[in-house]
Amino acid sequence: MKPPPPGWPRISSALFYDDPERAIEWLCRVFGFELRLRCDGPNGEILHSELVLEGGVIMVATAAGGKPRDVPFPGRSPRSLAGANTQSLCVYVDDVDGHCARARAQGAVIIEEPETQDYGSEYWVDRGYRVEDAEGHQWWFVQRLR
Repeated sequence: MKPPPPGWPRISSALFYDDPERAIEWLCRVFGFELRLRCDGPNGEILHSELVLEGGVIMVATAAGGKPRDVPFPGRSPRSLAGANTQSLCVYVDDVDGHCARARAQGAVIIEEPETQDYGSEYWVDRGYRVEDAEGHQWWFVQRLR
């Protein structure tokens, strides 16, 4: 199998927001992402963006896509779906308690406080928390302990 393009992990996710400009600012300020690329459409909508964090990449765009397609892409923000999520993202960080404290200080809604999960001696021990972003996407931030 050929490697992915430079700067891309083998798998990444795209998230859709009603207000992607605000979401990008929020994700960078609260979770520590950095904006790598932003492509605006003719009407100012964000057609595509790339945010990076410790080797991971997510893409953020305007909900329902702004790009004309023969078959429209049905991307929606959880906010437009009464909070329903069709995915949640799991991100490994070095200091999950510090990450949670940063997110909380920036006003993020912490759904589940940091907790340690021991999956047994044959597996691993992780510590993580669940948080909701500005439009209702849910995220898990996790630190591998063993």
